[in-house]
Amino acid sequence: MSELVTGDAVVLGLRPARLPSRALALAIDLVVVWIVFILVSIGLTIATVTLDEAASAAIAVATFLLVLVGGPIAVETLSHGRSLGKLACGLRVVRDDGGPIRFRHALVRGAMGVVEILMTLGVFACIASLVSARGRRLGDVFAGTLVVRERVSAGRGIAVPPPPPWLVGRFAQLDLSAVPDELWLAIRQYLTRMQQLDAEVGLSMAERLAGELAVRTGVPVPPGVPAAAYLAGVVNERQARDARRVFAAAQAGSLGQGGVGVGSAPAVGVVGPAGAVSSVALGAAVAPVPPAVPAAPVEPGFSEAEEPGVRKPGTGFAPPA
Repeated sequence: MSELVTGDAVVLGLRPARLPSRALALAIDLVVVWIVFILVSIGLTIATVTLDEAASAAIAVATFLLVLVGGPIAVETLSHGRSLGKLACGLRVVRDDGGPIRFRHALVRGAMGVVEILMTLGVFACIASLVSARGRRLGDVFAGTLVVRERVSAGRGIAVPPPPPWLVGRFAQLDLSAVPDELWLAIRQYLTRMQQLDAEVGLSMAERLAGELAVRTGVPVPPGVPAAAYLAGVVNERQARDARRVFAAAQAGSLGQGGVGVGSAPAVGVVGPAGAVSSVALGAAVAPVPPAVPAAPVEPGFSEAEEPGVRKPGTGFAPPA
């Protein structure tokens, strides 16, 4: 694990991606990019068949730069470091401090990728990744980025500390749809590592994150609530909503497979004559049961005979039905 320290003195435990996973992700990206490049080139060749040789060459160069160079840069910028290959392999490009990359990071990585990947068939990138302690290629070194493993086993995760009991359910009316994933990640990292921070640094980080979260939700932080407790309460509310959503989906799936519907009435047992029990739905009309006629008294030690007037000794044994 690589321990990166942010500017706010937060230690991040990131797992750098190694050469095999990065090579697989790069191969997927190259296959997709080359397929797009070939299709676009064929379409432009058919559309510009009447142009002269110089114009065709200029269009070919522009297509190469836009598709093979500009395409990966745009994808990494818009997806914050998740290309199609990296998404399939569970990887992501982040800054050295663990934050999401920007356009300038993707631009430097893409420009260096032309030299160390396209022109040298990836030889320079493989050598640099093997030599680097964190598996970085030259583009990562110049851009100040790092490719990390985004999917880790659930057993290695650190649980977020629960909020104070008096804050549970207090933020049920907050609109959390506008909160980005990057802010949730920063809040989670702070809550899981706030005991390792200096008191002043932790307080300033909590206030800054709480302010950003209040701006995204449109509701200010309640007065008298500490910033760290506010963050823990909102995160707890988000986890509760996710749990309810998953439970509702599972319940809907079970109902769709033949379960009892919501509007159906449950059945109850009704005792009928001679001790018979029948199942009747709630709300259904039940026929009145006639009162039972009391039986004639039976002398002790005898049982009723099958024929009137005949008595047999009672043994207390009930024959099987």
